[in-house]
Amino acid sequence: MFRDVLQTGAAALGVPLSAGDADRLEHYWAAVEAKNRVMNLTAITGEDDAARLHFLDCVGLLSVCPARGAVLDVGTGAGFPGVPLAVLCPDARLTLLDATEKKLRFVDETCRALAIPAACLAGRAEELGRDGLYRERFDVVVSRAVARLSLLAELCLPFVRPGGLFVAMKGAGAEEELAEAANALALLGGEPAEIRTYAIPGADVTRHAVIVRKAAATPDKYPRAWGRIKKAPL
Repeated sequence: MFRDVLQTGAAALGVPLSAGDADRLEHYWAAVEAKNRVMNLTAITGEDDAARLHFLDCVGLLSVCPARGAVLDVGTGAGFPGVPLAVLCPDARLTLLDATEKKLRFVDETCRALAIPAACLAGRAEELGRDGLYRERFDVVVSRAVARLSLLAELCLPFVRPGGLFVAMKGAGAEEELAEAANALALLGGEPAEIRTYAIPGADVTRHAVIVRKAAATPDKYPRAWGRIKKAPL
C-alpha cells in the first residue's frame, strides 16, 4: 500500500519518482515505524497516512519549490522533509539539523544504511546560526512543523546566504502567520514572502509553502537565545 500511494501521489503532483526512489523511501519508513515503538519519532502511523501526510507532503514541496545547492532542514525530527528531499534531489547537498541527538543518530544511521545522501548535524539552530561554519552558507533552508513563522524566521534566515531561500512548510493559518512575521522577515534580511499552495493527493489536505528570498545579510545580533526569541518575537 505504501509504495502504491507514494507512486500514484507523486505522479499526481508531477514529481518524478523512480522505482529505486520509492524503494528507499519505503525502507526508510519501515525503519521509522520500527523505531517509533521505542522512541517518540512521529504521531502519524499506518502506511496510508504515513505515505500521504509525511512523504507526499514533502514530495509536494518539490512541486512548488525546487531544492538545489546546499540545503538545510532545520528541526528534521524523524527526517522530514530532509530525507525525501535527499532521495528525490540527489544533486542537492542535504544537511539535516536537530537538537535531539538520539533522534538524529537514528536518522543518520538509517540514511547511511540506505545510502541516502544526507549529512546530519546535531545542535540548536539559534546557536549554530551564529557559527561561521554554518551562518549564511546555505542556498535553501527549509523547516516543517517546528514553530510559528515569527519565531522560525529568526532560527532559519541566519543560515541562508543572500540570494537564497527560506521555505517554511505550513498548514492552515499560513497567511495569518505570514502577516504576524512580516516585521521579523524584514529585520532579518528577507524580502516579502510568497505563499505557494499544493494539495496532498488523496488526503483532502492543503499545504502552504511560505517562500522568502533573502535580500541582505542578517544583522550580527540575530539569532538571539531561544528564551528571548519566544518571549519577544521580532
